[in-house]
Amino acid sequence: MHSLNIIILIILVACLLPYVFAFIARMTSSYDAKIHDSHRQVVEQSQGITRRADAVQKNSYEGLPLFIAAMLIADYLVVPDFFVVTLGIAYLILRVIYGLCYLANFNRLRSVFWMLATLCPVCLLIICIRL
Repeated sequence: MHSLNIIILIILVACLLPYVFAFIARMTSSYDAKIHDSHRQVVEQSQGITRRADAVQKNSYEGLPLFIAAMLIADYLVVPDFFVVTLGIAYLILRVIYGLCYLANFNRLRSVFWMLATLCPVCLLIICIRL
């Protein structure tokens, strides 16, 4: 598979990740289409894992612009594929672990994984600057 295809696939997975956590939030909520008008209201008023899954989803959207920009800029500036793909995959893995820690309510551990995941696109942009 061409390296650009791999980069696009990594970006696609990162863009779909928030939907996974939104799905978890919806499935763990008390939402019933026969009773409620909006699943978003139910999720926002929920507690526990539903509320945490919703928070992961929202945080995942917040991190996407930096990640996508870093991946595209690195590809445009022809950063070696090894760095782009490695940091892209690391970001995905760390974001999944972050989400699982958030769902399990491991607050300190989730913060560590959030920071590590955020460092991936930051490091990629630093590599871009140094080229």
